[in-house]
Amino acid sequence: MYIPQHYINENLKEVKEFIINNSFGILINYVGGKPWATHIPLELDKDRNGNDILVGHIAKANPQWKYFVEDTEVLCIFNGPHTYVSSSWYAEEEVPTWNYIAVHIYGKLKIQDEQALMASLHKLVDKYERQSEKPISLNNLSKNTLRQVKGVIGFEIHIKEIQAAYKLSQGREHDHPKIIKELEKRNTGGGHGIAEAMKKSKSKKN
Repeated sequence: MYIPQHYINENLKEVKEFIINNSFGILINYVGGKPWATHIPLELDKDRNGNDILVGHIAKANPQWKYFVEDTEVLCIFNGPHTYVSSSWYAEEEVPTWNYIAVHIYGKLKIQDEQALMASLHKLVDKYERQSEKPISLNNLSKNTLRQVKGVIGFEIHIKEIQAAYKLSQGREHDHPKIIKELEKRNTGGGHGIAEAMKKSKSKKN
């Protein structure tokens, strides 16, 4: 994606943390000669050699998987908070803008065998069940229920390139206190998320 130089985030640790916390992504490849996108969890993991990978699965009813040729390059998009920024919050006249965080990952796809698929599904469920009052485990589900796994295809994406855009009103640091204050007034998750990201960015520079 196009990212102006001052919006590029090259802090790999921070970007990985973002992916872990915003793992509901978009998987894109070509199906029948046109771009095809599926919205699914894409979990950051490691392969047996310690290399970063993304792990996911889609339904066999989704024709996208039929174009999962070994080593096909795919694009995965992860969206974070985003919000409109009014130029009325600036000290000087300027046009309004939009602040956002987004990460694009390019990688080579490999279909999982059934054992690897089950291992990744266990990890996925265990991760999100931690916050439940009565967490479930795939280990406790009946064989009849787990038969539904036959209806999905698991895959790994071996990461080749990460592009991270953090547009947080860079170059207008003198306006940040006002922007953050106004965003915190708004009853939107995106506004609050960007305000927190701006404060976090500022604390790193101090």
